[in-house]
Amino acid sequence: MKTYSELFAIREFRNLFLANCAGIAAHTTSALALGSLTYAVTGSAALTALSMFGAPLAGVLGSFTLLSAADSLPPRRALTIAALVALIGTAIQTVPGLPVGVRLAVILLVAYVGSIIGGARWSLLNAILPPGGYVLARSTMNASVGVMQIAGFGTGGLLLVWLTPFQVFAIAAALRALAAAATWFGLRERPARAAAGASTARTMRVNRELWTDRGCRALYLNLWLPSGLVVGCEALFLPYAGDRAGFLFAAGALGMLAGDVVVGRFLSPAARRRCVQPLRFLLPLPYLVFLLHPGLPWAMLLALTASVGFAASLPLQEWLIDRSPPDVHGQALGLQQNGMMTAQAVFAALAGVLADVLPTHRAVALLALLSLATTLLLTRGLRHARPARRQAVALAQAAPAGT
Repeated sequence: MKTYSELFAIREFRNLFLANCAGIAAHTTSALALGSLTYAVTGSAALTALSMFGAPLAGVLGSFTLLSAADSLPPRRALTIAALVALIGTAIQTVPGLPVGVRLAVILLVAYVGSIIGGARWSLLNAILPPGGYVLARSTMNASVGVMQIAGFGTGGLLLVWLTPFQVFAIAAALRALAAAATWFGLRERPARAAAGASTARTMRVNRELWTDRGCRALYLNLWLPSGLVVGCEALFLPYAGDRAGFLFAAGALGMLAGDVVVGRFLSPAARRRCVQPLRFLLPLPYLVFLLHPGLPWAMLLALTASVGFAASLPLQEWLIDRSPPDVHGQALGLQQNGMMTAQAVFAALAGVLADVLPTHRAVALLALLSLATTLLLTRGLRHARPARRQAVALAQAAPAGT
């Protein structure tokens, strides 16, 4: 699979892409509405941040309880259940007068269901696409997430000028309904990848098997820690640049988009394999320059350049799929996603603590230094994670240069 036209010629991928875009747009608009409502009611910045960005922490609970549901349920059914739960949760938010605690409980419940089933979406890509198509498809989905987040926050901000938060929730609910319909009617039913049912015991057993495998463990640590620390750098854009922080966020989003497009669309499997190490080191290095307190234009260039390095996650995820058994691909990718989101939340909080005791530019540079040191420490472990040579050759034959 070489081009976007070939990718979008596949009907099921188009529908999965549509459902994902609608879900992300609904999440961002409703998160902005909930944050606005929470701050108006409580006046608490902490509760407002929790309402908007705390949901991924539910993934910790999901990872240790029913994450095996991503493989134990037929994928179309699993993704439809998650979409319907999100629809019901958003519909509940349209009710005026609900206590803030109830609203927070609803978003955490929706996030929990999404965390245990979300891996089914990424493993389904392998079933929908021909061999070698995963990286192009995943990079396309990643790019759509960034675009829809920008569009969702921007549109949500405009809507809140003219509408009440409850009306914005209603619009988000309509988007959730679109996502559910595209999932149920747009995907073909397939059997579950695993014969065993979802259970905490199975979840923990598979988690142990994945974690005790040296290659999988190295991949998880490399996918979670260095990038999580760099997200901590990004969490300080607002105190660093004040009301001009949006320019830094936009530059970072542009760099991430560029990296996903280049690695996912234009590099062959062999080239992706070679670019892993340069991209891993590209991610933290530019942020070390923040020690010099660069002005906004230079800071934007540094953020853009560094964010290209996030694309290292694409080949690393490809290796994770090759390394894990087929009947646990959903759980393996779900664990990766949940761990990544948790690490980002934890390191963003750490960044805030550091910025309270250090000048912001020094806190950014310190987080970058920690990310670089972590990258160096974890480099050796990746030797155990690389696909066997025969696997690499098979991938190259399945996906010619230009994918």
